[in-house]
Amino acid sequence: MATLPNPLPTLAADPGGRALGLRLPAGVLVDTTDAGSWHEPLLWCARERSRPGDRELLEPARRSGLLPVVLDVGGGHGGPDRWELAPAGVSYPGDHDAEEVLAEHWARHAADGDPWPGADTAPPAHRDPDEVAAEVTDTLVDDGGPLKDPRLALVPARRSADVPAAIGWTGAVHHEADPARLGAVLRDWEDRFGIRVTGLGFDQLLVSVAAPPTTLADARAVAAEHFAFCPGNVRHGADPTLRAYAEQQVLGRRTWHFWWD
Repeated sequence: MATLPNPLPTLAADPGGRALGLRLPAGVLVDTTDAGSWHEPLLWCARERSRPGDRELLEPARRSGLLPVVLDVGGGHGGPDRWELAPAGVSYPGDHDAEEVLAEHWARHAADGDPWPGADTAPPAHRDPDEVAAEVTDTLVDDGGPLKDPRLALVPARRSADVPAAIGWTGAVHHEADPARLGAVLRDWEDRFGIRVTGLGFDQLLVSVAAPPTTLADARAVAAEHFAFCPGNVRHGADPTLRAYAEQQVLGRRTWHFWWD
């Protein structure tokens, strides 16, 4: 995958990140992959559980090419050093077409003869995506949030949508082996809906949404995209229909949560 220069090695000698204009809590650099140690750190991860407001400590990192994300190290899977990250086999998100990726997965998982409906049109952006991401992050790290043991992390990436590909994340490997293909969809959603990748777990991904669909028709169109992106989101619901999923998980929602098995 094509990458920018990686600022993370400077944290080995400067754990607090002063040279990068940061005030980092205690953390660890992760270079562990499914094939041994990577040639440089893939990410930095805080040692202690994160709390609301902690993300503000990481915001200046953007100027150095490091993007914040919350990692869930709970749920029995441990931290990212145990996630079998596989950066060696990752392509580049910009080399893939989001519509083609979604159409391909739709054809594989939808009912026979049910044609791909096509991607939804983009609603106008009403909120600043990074402000929404900060608000969503506070809900992720709050006690009782969806993540069992959230830790702030920094990833060297060009844009938020590239974070899973940048670390060689394999959480969706049984659905899509190359996270860059999912990254192409995330880039498209970033452009259309103002999403930001705010949370990653061993097999889950959460994004904030600055401009969610506001009509049921638009939400149903986006629900079809979600089904192609992560079929289990719809199939494992109490009412496994696109309409129910659109109403409950898409319409006006500021967070989209995906989980693969």
